[in-house]
Amino acid sequence: MNKPILVVLAAGLGSRYGGLKQIAPVDDEGHILIDYALYDAKQAGFDRVIFIITPALEKDFREVIGNRVAKHMEVNYAFQTLDLIPSGFEIPSGRTKPWGTAHAVLSAKNLIDANFASINADDYYGADAYRKLYDFLINEAGDGNHAMIGYRLGNTLTDYGHVARGICKTENDMLVEIAERTHVETRPGGGAFTEDGENFTFVPGNTVVSMNIWAFGRKILDDIDKRFSAFLKRAVAIDPLKSEYYLPVLVNDLLQDNVAKITVIPTEEKWLGVTYAKDMPPLRITLGQMRNDKKYPRKLWGEPSE
Repeated sequence: MNKPILVVLAAGLGSRYGGLKQIAPVDDEGHILIDYALYDAKQAGFDRVIFIITPALEKDFREVIGNRVAKHMEVNYAFQTLDLIPSGFEIPSGRTKPWGTAHAVLSAKNLIDANFASINADDYYGADAYRKLYDFLINEAGDGNHAMIGYRLGNTLTDYGHVARGICKTENDMLVEIAERTHVETRPGGGAFTEDGENFTFVPGNTVVSMNIWAFGRKILDDIDKRFSAFLKRAVAIDPLKSEYYLPVLVNDLLQDNVAKITVIPTEEKWLGVTYAKDMPPLRITLGQMRNDKKYPRKLWGEPSE
């Protein structure tokens, strides 16, 4: 059996930061968040990574991230492009937005020859998450058996604005349903989401949420492929310029159709990210404390991150 692969969804990095070279370092050594993700994954056992990017990002991505990591892990690239769609469909006039995270994973189908983990490129998930992902991929993933690392909502919020989170319903450590909430704000004891900007629903802080970190058997690629045409038919009719084929929505559809089982693997790790500029100072402090506590070396790759 081939060893599990780490798939990193990075096609949106350039647009979110105004270019890869504008990504602010998160420590004094010049590392960015993806360095910590890859370091944790490598320590957990992953030794192959597929970066999913856009063709326009390739040169900068190799320079800023890929060439450095390639000294320590096998690196492959897959390219998410708008024209990667089934025959009979056309790109809607004026569409420039990528087709979403499920489509991103689909773009790497020809490279993925084993069970795999899928993560966002600009999120810090914590070492515990990668160890648990790797263990599941080695011992349990396959066919329709997949897994999600389940975070506590209270460990994933920011004090500086709203975030999007997948609110999960679970039973006996299995995922039953995900509800994507695009506007979740911090509240004492948890968070609250709104659909209209006025009325809020409280969610306790210990509620399980999806942070888009998954362990998939390779069969998921066939499921994504088969359902992409149906998504395109809906997307073109409803919102041809902005509709996206999201992994959590795809997973939820598979659950409702009883063609997949998703184990929820809990972690008490605290998610870290830079949703707002004010998130950066506390992020740097937290990572600095981790380095002081010897959870990470000063130089993750044994050399300056240049």
